[in-house]
Amino acid sequence: MRKFARRVRHAFAPSAVAAGLIAVLVGVTSSAAIVFTAAEAAGASPGETASWMLALGVGMAVTCVGLSLRYRAPVVTAWSTPGAALLAVGLDGVTMAQAVGAFLFSAALITLSGVTGWFERVMDRIPVPLAAGLLAGVLLQFGIGLFSSMEGDFAVVFAMFATYLVCRRWLPRYAVLLALLGGGLVAAFEGSLRLGSVDLALATPVFVTPEFSWQVLVSVGLPLFVVTMASQNLPGVAVLRGDGYQVPVSPVIAWTGATNLVLAPFGCYGMNLAAITAAICTGPQAHPDRDRRFLAGVWAGVFYLGVGVFGATVASLLATLPSSLILAIAGLGLLGTIGGSLASATADTESREAAVVTFLATASGFTLFGVGSAFWGLLAGVLTLVITRWGRRSESRKPLARREKRAL
Repeated sequence: MRKFARRVRHAFAPSAVAAGLIAVLVGVTSSAAIVFTAAEAAGASPGETASWMLALGVGMAVTCVGLSLRYRAPVVTAWSTPGAALLAVGLDGVTMAQAVGAFLFSAALITLSGVTGWFERVMDRIPVPLAAGLLAGVLLQFGIGLFSSMEGDFAVVFAMFATYLVCRRWLPRYAVLLALLGGGLVAAFEGSLRLGSVDLALATPVFVTPEFSWQVLVSVGLPLFVVTMASQNLPGVAVLRGDGYQVPVSPVIAWTGATNLVLAPFGCYGMNLAAITAAICTGPQAHPDRDRRFLAGVWAGVFYLGVGVFGATVASLLATLPSSLILAIAGLGLLGTIGGSLASATADTESREAAVVTFLATASGFTLFGVGSAFWGLLAGVLTLVITRWGRRSESRKPLARREKRAL
């Protein structure tokens, strides 16, 4: 009985529960509006839009809980935000049946990438400093957002920052959670938190028979696959490896793709490894014991299931939360991860310049050919590393006498 009670107590570790909640809160509030826009572009009815949220929530819940428990690591998945942005533009004039056909095509390609293992082989060749620079660049905007949001709502954000600092000194395990509560209390006192306007409603699944049009597969399905892999799965793997979790990439990608494949007819357009929200669950703020942080991934899945089941409620809930509160809690939750990534990126002097190039290019946020800055930042860093090291290697191969003669 005592052993069971101890397991329950460990499973409900407040820091892990808080990390899972904050990860879901940040993920949903930052991009759910884009998902709704993509659904509208496909001509989805209100019931079909709610079904999209249900399918995405169930898919993320299954993969977060299942993969985190399987690998004892905080494996957090998310819907493809760049993918939703692409769909919001690309689905104009496309029927819902054709859109579902494109979702299935993209999911099949993702599954194939995991089964064949080609994506993992590419990731294995990326040096740790470049992966750390990539991660720091992806997360930088959230660290800056912590302080830039003070301009619009100083009372809420400063109260959260002050609470965080005090708790970091005396209650470090609960610093982020108490900062969130403190910000919520100040927001409620100001009147910017209006929870009374939320309408509770359950979502129901709506099955759409897919229709395969080669034009839509090429113009929507293929770009959706590329964007999901390059802009989402790539930094997602970097997050896990940056915090020391050597999770086998191929099975994880295969499972996310297969889950996406099953749920696509219900509106699950794209699912992948999370990066920003995953970093909230992989850092020390999620749990002081690194081997217990997988619980944060499990709790993220539990909360995602709630988001899916109450998919019709999400839109009204988003309107009640001040954007400054979301920006601030994301920044506070990622401070440790950003610091660790920057330290890892600049630790090796030989690859420091390439890591800094990766960091700056990724942080710039530019998009080219529909692919986000995470991919281009990594490409810029790899080119920098190859070219600078190639010159040094060529120099080192020359006989010592010739190098000395040239130096004279």
